[in-house]
Amino acid sequence: MTSSPTVSSKPKLVLKPGEIALSQLQQIYRTEANVELDRSCKVGVERAAAVVHAAAQGDTPVYGVNTGFGKLASVKIPSDDTATLQRNLILSHCCGVGDVLPQNIVRLVIVLKLASLGRGASGVRWELIECLEQMLTHNVVPVVPGQGSVGASGDLAPLSHVAAVMLGEGEAFFGGVRVSGKEAMQLAGIPTIQLAAKEGLALINGTQVSTALALAGLFQAHRLAKTALITGAMSVDALMGSGAPFRPEIHELRGHKGQISAAATIRELMSGSAIRESHREDDERVQDPYCLRCQPQVMGAVLGLLAQVAYTLEIEANAVTDNPLVFKDGSIVSGGNFHAEPVAFAADQTALAIAEIGAISQRRIATLVDPALNYGLPPFLTPNPGLNSGFMIADVTSAALYSENKQRAAPCSVDSTPTSANQEDHVSMATHAARRLIDMNANLSQIIGIELLMAAQGIEFRIPLKTSPILQEVIAAVRTEVEELEDDRYMAPDLEKAAELVASGRIFDAASKAQFFKLEEA
Repeated sequence: MTSSPTVSSKPKLVLKPGEIALSQLQQIYRTEANVELDRSCKVGVERAAAVVHAAAQGDTPVYGVNTGFGKLASVKIPSDDTATLQRNLILSHCCGVGDVLPQNIVRLVIVLKLASLGRGASGVRWELIECLEQMLTHNVVPVVPGQGSVGASGDLAPLSHVAAVMLGEGEAFFGGVRVSGKEAMQLAGIPTIQLAAKEGLALINGTQVSTALALAGLFQAHRLAKTALITGAMSVDALMGSGAPFRPEIHELRGHKGQISAAATIRELMSGSAIRESHREDDERVQDPYCLRCQPQVMGAVLGLLAQVAYTLEIEANAVTDNPLVFKDGSIVSGGNFHAEPVAFAADQTALAIAEIGAISQRRIATLVDPALNYGLPPFLTPNPGLNSGFMIADVTSAALYSENKQRAAPCSVDSTPTSANQEDHVSMATHAARRLIDMNANLSQIIGIELLMAAQGIEFRIPLKTSPILQEVIAAVRTEVEELEDDRYMAPDLEKAAELVASGRIFDAASKAQFFKLEEA
């Protein structure tokens, strides 16, 4: 394979270590923007590197600088073997297995590593930071297997696969093509690195993989939560549900900001609906099922939980999480910032939120197809039930997906198993706690997509009555991809298209006139 270096045309962000906003990280995740560090951090980086260099030449044992690692910390390493020690560390720790992480998540890992190294407490040379920046600029994305980290002592295995490419080892994607790490660096015109004292340890100690995965899970879950408010409003209208449970006085009396916002959103989404106006009088129903009238309480709690996750992950994204740390007084001190317990808790919270969004959406789906509950809609939303099954099995599929997510929502942070000959005897399990969010969000996109199709079908059964202008825009977006279901047809492509409409944000964009959707996504 031959090629000239390819410079990405993506926008460039200048990040100041310690002051990176969640909105910037979301932009990097969604657009794969290029990144460079604010050059004001260079002085601190080089000062710490000089401290480490001096320690490597001395006789006093300093963990990770002139000693072995983990249980082998008592083994003193001669200064002549420093480079070999660091290279061996990287290669021996490249023990990742399983499916490769998505490239946009690996790019986010590199950005988070840059942010940590740029704080000037890791003792690496500026040359390493420039190498990572160039990898982003020239689209060199390391191949990183997703399994192999327990979320303590850093994300050692996956981060080693990132660092290996800097050495000309391992594998990487260059321009989307999978090649050897050496070839990728050559094609990009990026010099490979010979590691100095502590640099290998600085590259692989840290929570950047678990944090990147958790951030990706948060960004998608937050968008899906808002999209579920849209489909939830559509279901209320399709089922001729009451608007009374969304009155602001109810939610102000409880006081939760997320609940107040969720109720306001549903009110605005349904504003101007002729369907809603048609049954204000003479509707004998006293109360709607919880899946309709308790949406603000459930989704408000979800949004509150995700806000707490966002708070935690923004701090973690700006943190220094390798070990040992180099301080301005010249001391080098071992600690435990690599332990990813905050990330594990955040990932568990996100998993709970994802599962609950799917739980209440699935109950609305079940209500839409049930002639005992759907207030005059035909069974399974088909105009000719019996001959046609309509959405019968789409409902079953949503139940299967919800059940999968419910099982995956069990907390990972309460698990631990000793590693490294009992030196690392309590671990967070943050990495797979966060990695599962990818699959959970994919399932949730399918569930919300199924509700989207059913609610649109139900609203169309109410013609000549029309839904609100905003929801009409949403249905129009659906109908550009999926036709109304009349006679039974091969349905799998319909479900796939609906899930893509949800996951891509197109449904979210179609409802962008609603006030709530003008707020920041995370």
